[in-house]
Amino acid sequence: MSQVVIVGAGPTGATLALLFAKRGITVKLIEASRNFYRVFRGEGLMPSGLDALEQMGLLPILKRIPHHALDAWEFFLDNQLLFRVEEPFEIGGKPTTLVSQPALLEALIAEASTYANFEFIQSVAVKDLLWEEQRVSGIKLNDERCINADLVIGADGRNSIVRQRADLDLQHYDKTFDVLWFKLANSPDFQSENIFYSILEGDRAFALFEGAEGNLQLGWSLNEKSANDWREVDWPSMLLSASPPFLAKHLQQNVQTIERPVLLSVVVGRCPRWYKAGLLLLGDAAHPMSPIRAQGINMALRDVIVAANHLVPILRSAKLEQTNLDAILPQIQAQREPEIVLVQRLQAQEQSLAELLGENPVLRWTLIKLIGVLRHILRHSWLLRQIRLRQGIKHIDLTV
Repeated sequence: MSQVVIVGAGPTGATLALLFAKRGITVKLIEASRNFYRVFRGEGLMPSGLDALEQMGLLPILKRIPHHALDAWEFFLDNQLLFRVEEPFEIGGKPTTLVSQPALLEALIAEASTYANFEFIQSVAVKDLLWEEQRVSGIKLNDERCINADLVIGADGRNSIVRQRADLDLQHYDKTFDVLWFKLANSPDFQSENIFYSILEGDRAFALFEGAEGNLQLGWSLNEKSANDWREVDWPSMLLSASPPFLAKHLQQNVQTIERPVLLSVVVGRCPRWYKAGLLLLGDAAHPMSPIRAQGINMALRDVIVAANHLVPILRSAKLEQTNLDAILPQIQAQREPEIVLVQRLQAQEQSLAELLGENPVLRWTLIKLIGVLRHILRHSWLLRQIRLRQGIKHIDLTV
C-alpha cells in the first residue's frame, strides 16, 4: 500500500510529492494529462510563493528553467498613465517573478523521480475513489487499476474529479468572469524592461506582460456585452483601438503573430469542507482562485507547507494510525482557510474597482482631469492593497 496518493501534478501536487519523497514517505503522483503544456498556466510567483520555494529548498530549480523578474507595474486609464510602481515594493524584498510553469513542474517531478519511494503515473485519469468502512482507501484509474493508500490528496484543480467523487461541495461566488487569453510576438521595446501593464479603456480591460518563455501574453476580461459574441469580434482591431499609442504601434507591427484567443472560464469559490476520512483537498481543488494578482500558485505553495507540517510527522511514525491521520485534516483547513478567505476578498475588491471605473465615464473623466493631484494617492492606495496579496496574510514556516 502507498502511504499517500496525490491526484494532480500541478504546483500543489508536484511540490508536495517532492517534499514527501525527500522525507521518506511513499507517494504516488497521478496526472491525467500527457504533458504540462497548456495555453495558460499561472506564471507569477509573488514574494510569498518565492519564500515558500526557498523554505522548501527549491529556489535553485528556478535558475535552471525560463524565468524573469518584473521590473514594474503600470496602470493606464483611457490612454493616460495613472501611476507606476517599481519592483520590488519592499526594501530588500523579492520582486514578483514570472516562471515557466511547465518547466517548473517537469523539474520538480524529475527531482522527485530520483527517490525510490516516489512513482509518477501519467496520462491516466482518476475514475473513482475506493472506500472502506466510510473511509477513502485509495483510487480507481480509468484503466481499471486500483491503488490503495492511507491518504488521498486531491490537487487536481478547479474542476477536481476527486472533489466530485468525494461529494465535497464547492460554493461558487456570484461574480465570476471569463478571460480571453492571447499570445503574440515580443520586441526589443518590451524586453528592455519587463512591465506588467493593466489597461482600462472605457469598459474594456486587459493586462499585458512578457511571459517567462519570451512571448507577450495578453488577458482580456470579457464583460457582459461581449461575453456571448466574442468569436465574431475582429480582435486585432479591437486590441488596437483599446491600446495606448506605444502598445498600438507594436500590435500594428505584429498583427500577424496574434494567436486566436482561448477562452478561460474563471471559477472562483471555496469548499466549506476540504476533507473526508482518508482524503484531503488542496490548492484550486479546495479553493479555486481568481487570476487577479496571480494568487493561485502562491496560495498552493503555502497550502503545501502547512499540509507538510501537519502530515509528515504522522506519516513518518513507526505505526501509522489512520484515526490520527484523519484527525489532523481539519487542522490543515483551519490554518489555511482564513488567509484564503481574505485573499479572495481582496481579489474581489480589485475586480469591483475595475468594474466601477469601466461603468462610470464621469469617474474616469474626473480621475484623468485631476491625475496630477491624485496620482500619489492612487498609487499609495494600490500599494496598501497589494502588500497582503504579495506577502501572504501571515508568515508561514516549514517545520518538518
